[in-house]
Amino acid sequence: MKPKLRVWVTFGEDLKFGDGRARLLALIDERGSLKKAARELEMSYRNAWGYLRDLEDAAGFKFVERVPGGGPDSGMHLTRAGKRFLERYEKFRSGVDEAARRQFDRAFGA
Repeated sequence: MKPKLRVWVTFGEDLKFGDGRARLLALIDERGSLKKAARELEMSYRNAWGYLRDLEDAAGFKFVERVPGGGPDSGMHLTRAGKRFLERYEKFRSGVDEAARRQFDRAFGA
């Protein structure tokens, strides 16, 4: 038995950023491609692109940038602000998970 939480950071009233969207951003940066990241998550390219556009509009900064050229560094990558946000989200999420584990152990005596 263990706790499981769903955690989101919201932008405004409607747009939620959680573990799934964090994974999308991480995969974009790892794979260098929105198309590859969306495919790996079994998400349509159109939905992934729409989400990124909505996220950037709500957050007020760019999360991704295109790098043209066709070489090994071309494709799509996170911006510096996008990487910083993702790092902060992961730190926040890790803290929430640790607090939940501690509270769970207190409540259930695990």
